[in-house]
Amino acid sequence: MSTHVTAEIAGQPDCWRRAAETADREATRLPRRGERVAVVGCGTSYFIARAYAALRESLGAGETDAFPASDPTPLGRGYDRIVALTRSGTTTEVVNLLAGAAGRIPSLVLTGVPDSPAGQLADETVDLAFADERSVVQTRFATTALQLLRAGLGVDLGPAIADAELVLYERLPVDWERRVQFTFLGTGWTVGLADEAALKLREVARVWTESYAAMEYRHGPISISDRTSLVCCLGPAPSGLRDEVESTGALFTADAIDPVAALVRAQRLAVALADRRGLNPDRPRHISRSVILAGAFRPDVRDAARILRS
Repeated sequence: MSTHVTAEIAGQPDCWRRAAETADREATRLPRRGERVAVVGCGTSYFIARAYAALRESLGAGETDAFPASDPTPLGRGYDRIVALTRSGTTTEVVNLLAGAAGRIPSLVLTGVPDSPAGQLADETVDLAFADERSVVQTRFATTALQLLRAGLGVDLGPAIADAELVLYERLPVDWERRVQFTFLGTGWTVGLADEAALKLREVARVWTESYAAMEYRHGPISISDRTSLVCCLGPAPSGLRDEVESTGALFTADAIDPVAALVRAQRLAVALADRRGLNPDRPRHISRSVILAGAFRPDVRDAARILRS
């Protein structure tokens, strides 16, 4: 099936190349080493925020926390900077948080729509319009935002781009599409990617999908796995995990490709499962491109936006 989602998934390597160029050009806007940073988002953007926060800390770049944008905690913790991820720039919770931070905490927004309310409220904006999407579900915008932030940490994106091109070329194993229960696992910064992979399968294909930190999966959730399950680890699998999973009868997969490229593979799986079930991945039920809550904008959102426009 030819869909917007399919085309956007396929366009990720090119977007990542542009992300590397953008990171180099916008280096002074990205979090500096040693800054104490809060990263916020909603849904997919929150999962990407969690991945970046864990990666930044693991590389010794500075204390970094991730929060859903609906949580006002960052406004009271003395962060040096707030980084907000929002494809549309209109998500109510993100806009409200940025309005609350205005004049108190410097903010940076990564968005596909820089002249949006979030873009207007932010102190700094990185324009990712080249990765924006027509789809309701996020694929290339989310991974491009993460790859830009990875590049800002000094990560060479070349191997990830090469792995993504391979993932887009390869055929998905037929056995994967025949499974009915899916579990995604991660370690360290890839736990957020596992959560995002699971979300894609739920949104696009409406299948039973769960996600966990790989070591936590052993503490109870493994009981759900059986011969109908696919268990996929994004990034290196802990020692002994494969044997434990396969003892349940589940199919286990983990390899050495870049974890963000592995997420691309999960996106492809979501579309394949949707096609198998007769679903249109461009029309997921009950969700929209941007969650705008009626009557939920803070009064100071309008005041801040009005000041910025004047």
